[in-house]
Amino acid sequence: MIFHDPLILLLIVVILPPLVYFYLRRKVTNQVLFPSLETLKKLKPSFFQRHRYILIILRSAVIVLLVVALARPQYGNEQTKVTTEGIDIVLAVDVSGSMLAEDFEMGGKRYNRLYVIKQAVKDFIQRRTNDRIGLVVFAGRAYTQCPMTLDYGMLLQLLEKVEIGMIEDGTAIGSAISSSVDRLRGTKAKSKVTVLLTDGRNNAGEIDPFTAAEIAKTFGIKIYAIGAGTKGLAPFPAVDLFGNKVMRQVKIDIDDESLT
Repeated sequence: MIFHDPLILLLIVVILPPLVYFYLRRKVTNQVLFPSLETLKKLKPSFFQRHRYILIILRSAVIVLLVVALARPQYGNEQTKVTTEGIDIVLAVDVSGSMLAEDFEMGGKRYNRLYVIKQAVKDFIQRRTNDRIGLVVFAGRAYTQCPMTLDYGMLLQLLEKVEIGMIEDGTAIGSAISSSVDRLRGTKAKSKVTVLLTDGRNNAGEIDPFTAAEIAKTFGIKIYAIGAGTKGLAPFPAVDLFGNKVMRQVKIDIDDESLT
């Protein structure tokens, strides 16, 4: 239950205590003279005298109910109609082991590829207004991290949980495109887009990237591929014999041909 005017409920605090105090302290002003105290002692308390506190409680309850009524309690779910631009977008993020390569430097500090991609995706989401967005993550296989939604808050929370190692290693680009197509093919949006963010070449999964791209085309889905990182040798974190973090140069290939 919610109230249309919740501030009115403060009247209970303002009005009720003084009234209760007034009823408890009130004295009878009219007096009746008795010839002797013996007559007074024989009188029994009236009904109202014996139930004085019950009357105070009832009157207080009436005041509370009146104030609650003035606050206009409301039940049910509020529905808000949102007009969208007709764009459905699926972001497919690579979480394979090669995304650990720290070949991005900002402010004198190195960051790995996944961190940079997540920051770019976060910025992209925050710039959207009424577009439905879904999130697919992939490595050795692909799965939906977040279905198509307008709830960007929930989407950003699920994006924060994306990390390397959450799926068996590999780079199944074809599976990522296929999962994105599954999310988009049944929608009625005027424009359907998949944004593929990866740093490698397809080496896992049962679906060829070119075949998946052709299927996407039949459903009117556009694919934009973004390669992350430098081509060739890249600094990769490792642990030496003493348990210290060291950087080693590892060759990582980006399949430019497939991404274009």
